[in-house]
Amino acid sequence: MMDYSPYIPDVKFELIPIRNLYSDQDYQRNLSKKHVERAAKHFDLCQINPVKVSRRDGINYVFNGQHTIEIIALVSGSRDTPVWCMVYEGLEYQHEADIFAKQMKYAKPLSPYEIFMANIEAGNDKQLIIRELLDSYHLRLSPNKQVGCICAIATLENIYDKYGLQNLQRVLRLISATWEGDVNSYSASMLSGVARIVYAFDTELNDESFKERLGIHSIREITRSARERGIGSIGYAEALLFIYNKKMKYPLDILRLHSGKGRKKMYTDYIDIEEDDEDDADNAYNDYNYNSYDDADSDNGDNQ
Repeated sequence: MMDYSPYIPDVKFELIPIRNLYSDQDYQRNLSKKHVERAAKHFDLCQINPVKVSRRDGINYVFNGQHTIEIIALVSGSRDTPVWCMVYEGLEYQHEADIFAKQMKYAKPLSPYEIFMANIEAGNDKQLIIRELLDSYHLRLSPNKQVGCICAIATLENIYDKYGLQNLQRVLRLISATWEGDVNSYSASMLSGVARIVYAFDTELNDESFKERLGIHSIREITRSARERGIGSIGYAEALLFIYNKKMKYPLDILRLHSGKGRKKMYTDYIDIEEDDEDDADNAYNDYNYNSYDDADSDNGDNQ
């Protein structure tokens, strides 16, 4: 019979009260109070992972899960709350630190596309609404850039969260009508740049004028101008508005792109949706999507 022991961690699972767990080793990251409070607001029992503990000299040292235990303590209101722990015996301090350093080295995080499609299967409203909106423009989601597809998935969700469904719909309508399906027109930075303009100027922005004035300029030309102006969506918004305003009798004030004055703030206005590159910046998923409470995951988009 084959010996499988080399592939099975020599651990035992125990329920240990949070007050009996210690997580102040020098190799640990500083505890993020902001992350703990945000995760607590979205607490989900099914997202809790076992806390990894090294038992040395009778003390339970947490080497993966310090945020997890603080989230549970905050939600439960007690440090007497027990959590499931994966307890290692006989580890030296240096070995703990080595495990901590390498724990995410070979882990493959979920992509925005994979998370979005899982939300579709779960029947979650936001993702279903966004997919239905894309269907109305004969667009679909894809993990890769191709004609008729959008791969800037996190950006679509950010625009929906920050500016609302109506503005997301207008952004898609403007881009589709102006550049007639050019695959590069649906980049993260272009979507966000147009969203900034739509939100800043609302009814002052004339959709027909936008289409006529911007449609004669290629995406490559706009991209080059945007990169000369600034990083991410603000550079694109400025480049687009400059073309829109050209020879306009009453040009729109470009400073409005940098100010929220005159518009009622939504609570999601505090989400930053800057993208650094139109091709792959969408992989930097926003802080308001959570996968688990495992500390190892919190290095990837500060997930729970």
